[in-house]
Amino acid sequence: MTPYWFTNGLPHIWRPYCQMKTETPPLPVVATQGCRIRLADGRELIDGIASWWSVCHGYNHPHIVQALEEQLRVMPHVMFGGLVHEPALKLAKRLTEITPAGLSRVFFADSGSVAVEVALKLALQYWRNKGKPKKDRFLCFKDGYHGDTLGAMSVSDPEKSLHKAFRNSVIKQYVVDIPADEYSFAEFDALLAGVHGNIAGLIIEPLVQGAGGMRFHSADILAEIHRIAKKHNILFIADEIATGFYRTGNLFACNEAGIAPDIMCLGKALTGGTITLGATLAQEEIFEAFLDDDPDKAFMHGPTFMANPLACAAANASLDIFEKEPRLKQVEAIEAQLARELEPCRDLPGVVDVRVKGAIGVVQMEASVDVRALRPKFIEHGVWVRPFKDIVYLMPPLVIAPEELAVLTGSIFSVIASEAKQS
Repeated sequence: MTPYWFTNGLPHIWRPYCQMKTETPPLPVVATQGCRIRLADGRELIDGIASWWSVCHGYNHPHIVQALEEQLRVMPHVMFGGLVHEPALKLAKRLTEITPAGLSRVFFADSGSVAVEVALKLALQYWRNKGKPKKDRFLCFKDGYHGDTLGAMSVSDPEKSLHKAFRNSVIKQYVVDIPADEYSFAEFDALLAGVHGNIAGLIIEPLVQGAGGMRFHSADILAEIHRIAKKHNILFIADEIATGFYRTGNLFACNEAGIAPDIMCLGKALTGGTITLGATLAQEEIFEAFLDDDPDKAFMHGPTFMANPLACAAANASLDIFEKEPRLKQVEAIEAQLARELEPCRDLPGVVDVRVKGAIGVVQMEASVDVRALRPKFIEHGVWVRPFKDIVYLMPPLVIAPEELAVLTGSIFSVIASEAKQS
């Protein structure tokens, strides 16, 4: 039976990332638990993408729920302008202790996109405060994606991202391929040598470009990009919103490359996927550039729900869980299982690659997939998987049981094989 709230409210909703004229109706959800989503008709779906890569500990983790309940009774929100509170101060200190070396200052935001906006504004004003206002552009990478707000759109791929409708409305940045060999690195170095006087910062999703197509690059490549950026006095911004908190196999992707960014953006799994929160971390040198008797050199940014106590309580509880539960071992087990069980897809018609990194598994198709046709077939298998562009991928909760993961990988093989037979 379709719930009243569904039929009554659906005509008034504008949904994300879809053409509302042709999109099929969404599924009404009534509950979540662990790695499962329960629908109004009683069916349960194993979540293969952790609610857009955020629910790292599974849904309804009791420790986070308890922390939220306790904080809700005491103080659900208070403004962060002129006031502070324990959950935010505790979280800020903990984040500086677990992130790469030197990231000593934390600016809280209310989403990942806003965390990116903060990072870009910090970089721009850093150079302005240092007397170099001409450094007012960014270098970013093809297939990159950093969020849906205007600044974040400007440093995402202007042609292949979700934002091509706005490519003539955002600030033009330097967009290049991620270098992959000696020749392309020489070109990259030469480019930065020529334009570094205009570039405030370089922004990258370390090791894995997410919404641009789950494209991987090695830790060696990341380290060399970092080295060249620093050589040319360009701030290095790591967007770890999707890659952070063990998703790629390390606590942070930058750790695998042995680098410390000047600025780092966090979000998604920061609260265990329970409530929205973003954070932008910066090196002390950057913070000090804003300390001046001149009020115009202060950083004038402050989201209304910045450092929301409820969200900070959830994030602190999530960090507790990372300290107490064996997430790294679980990611290693997920990586091995994904590699083993997705590999047979390589022999299916239309598949051109299978790749795995940490708790991310990707089946690369030769052409764009028909998302509207595939989604119901995955639901028939009892899984929630959202292919996009030319990939079918998994980024499940890090607590997923082997038998649940096997259902997900088996469904991908079955659906792709079925599509190949029909074509």
